[in-house]
Amino acid sequence: MGRDIDYGNLMHDAMRGLIRKVLLDVADRGLPGNHHFFITFDTAHPDAELADWLSDRYPGEMTVVMQHWYDKLEVTEDGFSVTLNFGDAPEPLYIPYDAIRTFVDPSVEFGLRFEQQDMTADDEKDEATPETKLAKAKESQDEDAPAKAADIVSLDAFRK
Repeated sequence: MGRDIDYGNLMHDAMRGLIRKVLLDVADRGLPGNHHFFITFDTAHPDAELADWLSDRYPGEMTVVMQHWYDKLEVTEDGFSVTLNFGDAPEPLYIPYDAIRTFVDPSVEFGLRFEQQDMTADDEKDEATPETKLAKAKESQDEDAPAKAADIVSLDAFRK
């Protein structure tokens, strides 16, 4: 068989591009109106940079808020750096886009969630072909359960 179109990764790349564009605009012109962001990211990501005390306190993930006070927002192709205030202690952070798990702007009910795919090397080998994927899906499907639909990303829940 030929190659498959990896819609999941293509969608994630597009969503990360959207975050990058939003942050570039904020870096240039500031946060407009009541906009603010809740950004949850993987603190154990190899390229994430944060103070030791923050990574000790949040060993898996943490959510930061960009709203009233932030400083030194710099946006790159791979991530962004920003200084945020943690209990009157300014701390610089670097967050790679691929470490982001959720990005939410509650002022306009907009949010993005990045699904995590935790696969072992054996799982990846087993999932190598479309035929294997189909066979595994059929094996795991309950006889009485309806067929599982494709994962669809809907932004309707975040619209006013």
